[in-house]
Amino acid sequence: MVSLNVMDKAKIMDDREIRMRGMEALYKSLGPAAALRFLSLLYWEPTDYVEIYRRLYEEQTIDEIFARARQNWQE
Repeated sequence: MVSLNVMDKAKIMDDREIRMRGMEALYKSLGPAAALRFLSLLYWEPTDYVEIYRRLYEEQTIDEIFARARQNWQE
């Protein structure tokens, strides 16, 4: 389970920051050519979001998912 310390909670990322970090992670993980290819695949091919969610949460209980969401909730 992921836990956030006080400093992490203070620095909630906005959409721009998430995009930038995501691009950096893709570039670092896949390299420039494969990162661009991945992005083009997402843009042009239909995406099965149900399958993505199943893979992300398959070994987690609903209570674990909600507990993590509560940790990251902003009021």
